[in-house]
Amino acid sequence: MTSWHPPASQARRDELAVAYANDGYALLEAVYDRSSPAWLRELPAVDVLRRVLLQNYTRTTTKDGREVIRRREKEPDGDGLPPGHARIASPYDTDARWGVKRGEFWLGCKLHLTETCDDPPPCTCRPGPAAHQLAAGGPDHDQGCAQVCFPNLITSVATTDATVTDNQMTGAIGDDLAARNLTPRRQYLDSGYLSAALVVSELARHGIALIGPLLADTSAQARAGHGYARADFTADYDTKTVTCPQGRTSASWTPCTQKGGKDAIVATFSATDCGPCPARSLCTTSGKNRRQLTVLPRDLAQAQAAACTAARSIPFQADYARRAGVEGTMHQAAAHGARRARYRSLPKTRLDHVYMATALNLLRLEAFWTGTPLDRQRTSHLARLELSLAA
Repeated sequence: MTSWHPPASQARRDELAVAYANDGYALLEAVYDRSSPAWLRELPAVDVLRRVLLQNYTRTTTKDGREVIRRREKEPDGDGLPPGHARIASPYDTDARWGVKRGEFWLGCKLHLTETCDDPPPCTCRPGPAAHQLAAGGPDHDQGCAQVCFPNLITSVATTDATVTDNQMTGAIGDDLAARNLTPRRQYLDSGYLSAALVVSELARHGIALIGPLLADTSAQARAGHGYARADFTADYDTKTVTCPQGRTSASWTPCTQKGGKDAIVATFSATDCGPCPARSLCTTSGKNRRQLTVLPRDLAQAQAAACTAARSIPFQADYARRAGVEGTMHQAAAHGARRARYRSLPKTRLDHVYMATALNLLRLEAFWTGTPLDRQRTSHLARLELSLAA
């Protein structure tokens, strides 16, 4: 198999896939035949084969009794595929799933780490020669200074399959921290873990102030940077109307519940206003010649506006810089093998990640107890070359 290559043409690959399906169904028929030993049907590999065939192929019988096997394709052109969180992606690890983030694809799981980012203690350095300070703990601190060695410790480890979005884990991580009396007053997160609803709910449930930039508007107009995006419309919650940049008001205001149980409001403009509007091409490409806009409830809209305003301020950016530390933690975890699971199945991988986080905490505590700097001073390749030439 290591030297085997699939056919070059798509038609030949499709033909080979159907041939594999025929072989798989023939094997299952033999296993489930009355003359076969019953214990064969209990083999985990047999169940995996059955599920893979059901998820990827359709098997029908024509009127003339001929059996037809076809590969499943996405809707609406095909019969439809199971959702990603349920579809087996590898026969060797049935918990592994395909994930994508910022154009990167991988097969496996996701790791979510939370660590402390408290202010370090006051500097305990004693006055000394600048050369001694540079050689020991850095340009401003001695080697034994508590400020240099102050550790950030990992407090929560969450491992999920690759299809779980980041914002689905924000509440779960908050619950985990609260159950162990580790609830922070402020939590700094990447934008993928944030939403206006989460900012409001986590403050109400656990008293946690979520700090971070909210996800940007993903509408076609906002992505293109041209046309009327959601921020260009004004919502009036008292009159239950939305006003567009051309001064027209919405014809309907319909509260609804979106996927995942999220409350929202759909504002629809009249076709008589949008149809002859000279700016319609900047606003919508709908065949119904009218714009529909999803509006957040009042409390969520206010929280979103406050968060977006704060994110543009210099004090916010200086405060949010605390989150940079967890990027170093992810790099440290990746350096210790976090990007490749040592075990199969999600429970074993989750336990592996817990042990890894425990080991990282022990390394940081050892550095704190012995007065060892947490990271060596880096020297660029050019600087090392300059030093070698000078020597």
